[in-house]
Amino acid sequence: MLWQEWWAWTVAGIVLAVLEVLAPGYVLLGFAVGAVVIGVLLWAGVLGGSLPVLLLVFAVVSLLVWLVLRKVFGLRRGQVKIWKDDINDH
Repeated sequence: MLWQEWWAWTVAGIVLAVLEVLAPGYVLLGFAVGAVVIGVLLWAGVLGGSLPVLLLVFAVVSLLVWLVLRKVFGLRRGQVKIWKDDINDH
């Protein structure tokens, strides 16, 4: 099946990374890294081809990457976004 192929996961990860560039916000980047990690693990022969196992590892890796990105690039404690201009002022 297609989900057992390492290149399919890697291509999906690259497509998600490109979509992240088009719509930034660090939302799709976690999924992109998760898909590439699954592709690498399948290529290395570490994971089997069971779809539930692949989806579980994909979800866990994507969540961990998202949490790390949130910690690194997220709003800092005590930091508040202050708007100086209103869209209606001009």
